[in-house]
Amino acid sequence: MPATSRARFPVRIIVLTSLAMLAFAGNSLLCRVALRHSGIDAASFTAIRLVAGAAVLWLVVKVKGRAFPGKGNWWSAFALFAYAAGFSFAYVSLPAATGALLLFGAVQATMIGYGIRAGERLQKMQLAGLVLALAGLVGLLLPGLSAPPLPGSLLMLGAGIAWGVYSLRGKGAGDPTRVTAGNFLRAAAIAVFLSLLLHDGAAVDGAGLLYAILSGALASGIGYAIWYTVLPALKATHAATVQLSVPVLAAVGGVAFLAEPLTLRLAFASVAILGGIALVILEKPAAPDARRSAAAGHSALRD
Repeated sequence: MPATSRARFPVRIIVLTSLAMLAFAGNSLLCRVALRHSGIDAASFTAIRLVAGAAVLWLVVKVKGRAFPGKGNWWSAFALFAYAAGFSFAYVSLPAATGALLLFGAVQATMIGYGIRAGERLQKMQLAGLVLALAGLVGLLLPGLSAPPLPGSLLMLGAGIAWGVYSLRGKGAGDPTRVTAGNFLRAAAIAVFLSLLLHDGAAVDGAGLLYAILSGALASGIGYAIWYTVLPALKATHAATVQLSVPVLAAVGGVAFLAEPLTLRLAFASVAILGGIALVILEKPAAPDARRSAAAGHSALRD
């Protein structure tokens, strides 16, 4: 490789990784602004987002041209749908920053829990990090004037667990972009079918339609395509750690664009949850299979 190519490679990785993290944080902002400032309902937003994401990912697969293994499956599609639906309905009541923090915490907790169940042994620093993260989550959800609504919080935690399960199911399933495209197509079919069954409560306006398409096509479809492109160039710990930026980016965006308050409770909980997860991730042994799955999961902050 020429010297100039070697010099440009790190910059390319940094730029693409930053774009992916911005896309994942953008999902929270787009969903929140759609449900807050437009006439679209959560079910319609979910269906349109999944359809738009499936269309873009299908185009990405077609542009690649080569035959990669992996087509997705219905069980993973149900997990993807559960994530997307819980995500949308949670943001009816949750601020963008709180939702992103709960989602990210639940995804990583699912990954860490899987690793422990699979036989991974935590070191003392990892145990301390796990306790710190759980304390931050409990502190965030304790009753009080600044506590987030409990129903929305539970929905977002459920969405995070679903995304964690989806990511774990996708481990070793083939080309991640092709697998994600197949799962998006199936999840979109589920969402559209359920939306038709519940059409009496459906409401879509121009602004809501635009936000849902942007969330699906750009923040989800393009975001995942970029992430899966850059992921092989990142170490597992780096890939997992960089996702700590997603709730922070969502918080900054919520304050800057949605005029959402940044409370002391949220600030302390963010430090505890993200700091605790960072301790667990950074202290992990080099070999566990669960860690690559955790790195590949959004966890996002997918989104």
